[in-house]
Amino acid sequence: MNAKRWLAPLCAAWSLVLLLCACSGDKPLPETLRVGTIYSPTNFFILRGDTLGYEYERISDFATDKGLTLEVTVAGNMRELIDLLQEGKIDVAAVEIPQTAEYKALVLGCGATNETTQVLVQPAGDSLITDVTQLIGREVAVVKGSRYEARLRNLDNEVGGGILIRPMENDTLLSEDLVDMVAAGTLQLTIIDSDLAQLSKTYHPNIDISLQVSFPQRSSWAVALDQQWLADSINAWAASPEVERFSKAVKRRYFELSKLPEGDTVTYRPVKGGVISSYDDLFRKYAPVAGVEWQLLAAIGSVESGFKADARSWAGARGIMQVMPSTGRAFGVSEAELNDPEKNIEVAAKSLAQIEKFMRPHVADSTERVRFVLASYNAGMGHIMDAIALAKKHGHNPQLWYDNVETAALMKSNPQFYNDPVCRYGYFRARETVAYVKKVENAYHNYRHSTRRT
Repeated sequence: MNAKRWLAPLCAAWSLVLLLCACSGDKPLPETLRVGTIYSPTNFFILRGDTLGYEYERISDFATDKGLTLEVTVAGNMRELIDLLQEGKIDVAAVEIPQTAEYKALVLGCGATNETTQVLVQPAGDSLITDVTQLIGREVAVVKGSRYEARLRNLDNEVGGGILIRPMENDTLLSEDLVDMVAAGTLQLTIIDSDLAQLSKTYHPNIDISLQVSFPQRSSWAVALDQQWLADSINAWAASPEVERFSKAVKRRYFELSKLPEGDTVTYRPVKGGVISSYDDLFRKYAPVAGVEWQLLAAIGSVESGFKADARSWAGARGIMQVMPSTGRAFGVSEAELNDPEKNIEVAAKSLAQIEKFMRPHVADSTERVRFVLASYNAGMGHIMDAIALAKKHGHNPQLWYDNVETAALMKSNPQFYNDPVCRYGYFRARETVAYVKKVENAYHNYRHSTRRT
C-alpha cells in the first residue's frame, strides 16, 4: 500500500477522553483521530509549506472541537482509501465519497452531504448556451475515456445526436487542463464536475459554468460500516449552526474567492524618474539581506500584491510580499506585524535568502538559480524539489527551469506523477507558479532597465 503519512498537531495538549452515546453503547473517541484523504485541489494539498484543503480544514475543525490530535494518511486513490477504512488503519475518510449503492455496501457515509453535477464550461458573455439542445452542432472537448466523455455520449443520445464530441487523448491531460484551454480561447467548450468548475472559476473569471448537464450526485465523508457511533458524532458536529457557518466560510475561500494574485488586478504605471514604488527605499535596504538586486525585490512585490500593504490572499498570505503567517512566525514576526511594509519586506528578504542557500547545491548557475528561488517562494521548496526529482526521472535537465523543471512541475497536477514515489509533497497546481516566474522576471528586467541610472 503506497500511502503517505502526515502528522498535524492541532492542540497543545490532549483533552480528556470524550464519551459518546450510540446504539451499541458508550464509545470513546480516541486521543488521535486517524484521517484518510487523497491529494487534490479540494481535499488536501501543501502550498508554501502550509497544509491546506477544504476537506482538510473541515476535518481539522472537528478534531479541534473534540480536543483530538489529527494524524493524516494520504492514499493514492479512492480504492486504496476505502481499503484503509475497511482494514481499520484510518478512522475517517475525509473525502467526498459518492453515495451510490456500490460505496454504501463498503462504507458508512457521515457528515454534511455535498451535491455536485457535471456542468458545461463555456466563455462568459452574452451568447451563452442555456439549454443542452443548443449543444447540437457544437464541439465539446473531453478527456478520452473519462466519465465526462461517457456523460456527453449519453447526452448526445438524449438530444437525438449532433453534438460534436472531441475526445482529447494525452497521457498527462486532465479535465482541468481543458477548462484552462476554454478560458484561454483555444477550446470552445468542455464538461467538468461543478465543484471543480467553481474552483476553476476562481482562477478564470472569464468562464461560465451555469449550465448543468447531468443529474445531481450526493457525496460525503465516510467511516467503516461498524463505526456508527463515530458517524453519529460527526453528524452531530456537522449539524451545529456554528460548524455550518464555519464550513460556509471555508467553502467561500476555496470556491469563491479569486486565486489570482493581487498584483494581477493592478494597473501599472510606467516607472518615472527611477521610482518604481513608494517602498523603493525598503527594497534597497533589504536587497542585500536577500542577496539580490533591489529591483528584483520590487518585481516580486509588484507581482504579488501590486505594492498593496493591506493585500491578503485567499490562503492567508499578507502584505506587499504576500508572506504566509507561518513564514512570519519562523522569523519571529507575528501575523499582525506582517501588515507593516518594512516587517513584510524584511521577512520576504530573509525567506528568499534561506531558499537561495537551500537551492545552491541543486542549481549551479546563479542566474538560473534565481528562477528556482522565485518558483520556491511562490509555491514552497517542497514542490520544486519534487519537480527536480521528476525532471531527473523523465529526462529533463534538473538544473534548468524553462522547458525542463517547469515542465516537470506542471506534471504534478496529475495523479500519475504526484503519486510517484519520488514526489513527497503531492498535488501541485503549477500553472500559476510557471506564470509567476515569467511575470517576476519580466518585471525585474523592465525595472532594472528603467532605473539603471539611479
